[in-house]
Amino acid sequence: MQRSSQWGWFLAWLAVGGCAGLGLVALLTVGAALIAVGGAAAVLLLRKGHQDTVVGGLSGLGLPLFYLAYLNRGGPGNVCQATASGSTCTDEYAPVPFLIAGAVLVAAGFVIFLMREHRHRGTS
Repeated sequence: MQRSSQWGWFLAWLAVGGCAGLGLVALLTVGAALIAVGGAAAVLLLRKGHQDTVVGGLSGLGLPLFYLAYLNRGGPGNVCQATASGSTCTDEYAPVPFLIAGAVLVAAGFVIFLMREHRHRGTS
């Protein structure tokens, strides 16, 4: 298989992983629908026979963690913001654990994919 098509399948799995990860994060609202969409897309990708690129899903799981880190960028603790009618305060988590976990998942998926691609190129 061509190298560029491998990257395309990797990015497709990245989107599936991101959809599933976002579904887990938003489980109490639209999460079940996102998980169902991610599962259906995963079944379609697996039927195409591109199992070598499934590690893109691992990288995709890290993307919603970057969003959580962004949402909690003012934390940890009670964060207040001025509004037109006064102020609003919310409790936020520390963003660093989300950022580190997201970076580890994204990097792990890319590294595993590159190692597998290099191994397959070496045997061809």
